[in-house]
Amino acid sequence: MMKTKALWALLVVGISVHAFAQDPVAQKYAEQITPKLARKHLKVLSSDKFEGRETGKPGAEKAANYIAAELKKLGLTAPVNGSYFQEVPLTETVFEFATFTANGNSLNQGKDFLLVQGGGAGRSINADEIIFAGYGISSETYDDLKGTDLTGKVVMLIGTNEPMNNGLSAITKSSEPYQYMKRLQNVASRGPALIIVVNPEVSKALKQYVPASGRLSLKKENAAAPAPRGGSGAIITIAPEVADLMLRNSGKTYSALKSSVDISGTPQTQSINSTLAVTYGPVKKDVRSMNVMGYLEGSDLKDEVLVFSAHYDHIGLTKDGGKDKVNNGADDDGSGTTGVLEIARAYAKAKKEGKGPRRSILFLFVTAEEKGLLGSEWYSLNPVFPMANTITNLNIDMIGRTGEEYKTSPDSANYCYLIGSDKLSTDLHKISENANAVYTKMKIDYKYNDPNDPERIYYRSDHYNFAKHGVPIVFYFNGVHEDYHKPSDEFRKINFDVLTKRAHLVFYTGWDLANRDKRPVVDVTNDMPNSR
Repeated sequence: MMKTKALWALLVVGISVHAFAQDPVAQKYAEQITPKLARKHLKVLSSDKFEGRETGKPGAEKAANYIAAELKKLGLTAPVNGSYFQEVPLTETVFEFATFTANGNSLNQGKDFLLVQGGGAGRSINADEIIFAGYGISSETYDDLKGTDLTGKVVMLIGTNEPMNNGLSAITKSSEPYQYMKRLQNVASRGPALIIVVNPEVSKALKQYVPASGRLSLKKENAAAPAPRGGSGAIITIAPEVADLMLRNSGKTYSALKSSVDISGTPQTQSINSTLAVTYGPVKKDVRSMNVMGYLEGSDLKDEVLVFSAHYDHIGLTKDGGKDKVNNGADDDGSGTTGVLEIARAYAKAKKEGKGPRRSILFLFVTAEEKGLLGSEWYSLNPVFPMANTITNLNIDMIGRTGEEYKTSPDSANYCYLIGSDKLSTDLHKISENANAVYTKMKIDYKYNDPNDPERIYYRSDHYNFAKHGVPIVFYFNGVHEDYHKPSDEFRKINFDVLTKRAHLVFYTGWDLANRDKRPVVDVTNDMPNSR
């Protein structure tokens, strides 16, 4: 009996040693991924020249061209009918004022007024009056809107807080000003065609005006037009001098109207003569964008494909008018894009030296992640290689920084959040865990993998569009930090040693997946998105 136990112990040790043995070939090519080379790519991708890489803008196209050129240098195949680009047909819906005249004077969006909120379906307004509704307050003791029908009307509101006297509102006699948004919602609920908010602060914003991007969506042929929305019309904000131009025919001024409310402390809602002609509504425009990809053909299992992915787009120029206008997106997701480029270089070198993978590999750089995962959605619906043949997606979105929760941790430079590895495949989870245990030995944090985590990270990056089709995924993430989606997410703040180590983990996981005999089995159907 003792002899049998000893023999069994030796077998277990033997299996363990074999399972956790390091592969010197994998290590050789992982060493090609270095901080120095990562810096080269990210310095370009996160530069001001790329203007924050917003989808549909010149900076994003520059980034796409840069990535394609790098893939070509590596000798990767252009898999889209000889191209590195997969066109992603997008439609941008922008809310625009086609015409706006007040008493014969033309007013322009971004010069004379700012759009606060669109009004759903388009409208054409020809009005001979403006309803001045004071602060738009409705309370138990004070009501600017009592007995006034605002349906289909043009309404002018005071946009500043009511004056305070001895700690009390001169209007409501409350110790707290009536909330601006509550006033706006109060008026909007009455169905006006246009709400004009007057605030002197808008003059500063107009000087720093940057046109807002519209809402992007995938362009779908023969899609039904959205039904017109009811309720309130558009909301704009103007300066007092523009308000005076609108009120000129009545002989009244905005200052006098506001003073009459502030001094009397009683509603002064009234109809004022003014001639307005306004046409506004959503305008659809085609937007050019593309996914970028390079293909490395495998050997005996070449019909099966492993996908490494990252999104190369970001959020473009800031709209707040600060000195630094460029949201460089060095971490989000310049770091992931850089990581995939470096991983691609390592695999390309391995193949050139006769050590290429058994399975084929697609290096996929998607567009429009920041607009709703649109690039990866398009790829999942129009895959260059069948989804049924896609064994796994390893997706990287932010691996160059230390997240807020690890700032003071001993593991601040030696951790990575992993999401999704066990959602569809227990095999994949074991492969992922093994790669870290054998090679990188980082602290793997599964906090965001918890289905009850309120951040719901699993659903918020491009891997999800693979998971929806039953493709097992792993998502690599360093967590949110203080520069997330700000112009301060810059190249100089990237920790390239950390970026490289996390890229090594992705590389080693991929090496196992690309070369093992069997693909990961999908055996966790209860967590498949389509089964919910």
